[in-house]
Amino acid sequence: MSDRERKQHFGRSGGKGREKQRESGRRPAWRGREASPDGPVILYGWHTVAAALANPQRHIRKLMLTENAARRLADENIAIPLTPEIVRPALIDQRLGPDAVHQGLLAEADPLPSPDIEDLPETGIVLVLDQITDPHNVGAILRSAAAFAVKAIVTTARHSPEATGVLAKSASGALELVPLVTVQNLARALTEMNDRGFLTVGLDSQGGENLGSVALRQPLALVLGAEGKGLRQLTRETCGVVARLDMPGEIKSLNVSNAAVLALYIGASRLGLMG
Repeated sequence: MSDRERKQHFGRSGGKGREKQRESGRRPAWRGREASPDGPVILYGWHTVAAALANPQRHIRKLMLTENAARRLADENIAIPLTPEIVRPALIDQRLGPDAVHQGLLAEADPLPSPDIEDLPETGIVLVLDQITDPHNVGAILRSAAAFAVKAIVTTARHSPEATGVLAKSASGALELVPLVTVQNLARALTEMNDRGFLTVGLDSQGGENLGSVALRQPLALVLGAEGKGLRQLTRETCGVVARLDMPGEIKSLNVSNAAVLALYIGASRLGLMG
């Protein structure tokens, strides 16, 4: 499936699952990807904001730019769908704090829609995150997912960071490329994926075999657990396979975002998705 087809498949229409839910009168089983009770999604930094401006599905409410940032957008022919507010860098610093590397761009935007589990394409690789709460790690995983053309990332409604602010900056534009599927119950979602033919592989240091030795097939779901805690017991029991990442050095565990990259490389290579 091409990038354009993926965007069409996961467009604002919300997929056939939500159509059926609306017809039956039930509340849609999805929320905005970056829904927050405190207001709109906050996007800052060059790659993050430029990618949002280039995404026709992303509705920008407000845009603050420094003169240099506005000039760079014009030089690179990036269309701006609304009249921006030209400000001094200090004003953006006041909004975000002095440690935020905003590069002169700050946008307030509406959340993107969250697809349903039943709308996941039955090809390629999907990532599943089991209560990974660090926004830097989730953002880095999103960036790697975009690099490996991951079809979607499945995460929980609770115990996961909002896709805004630090996470969005760490993702470096990947929020606009990789759909996020938000579920209430991860074990139930994995069961549904198993029933639909996904090979669900949980990654755990105590896994029974090395991921490189597992007979992988499409559609493949790689399941990653939180730093320190790893996969929850019910998640482990619901995965079709629990595998480990063998490494030759003294340190046998990796940061979860690094483990995601390694697992994606092994998966994409074994499935012939690298070419």
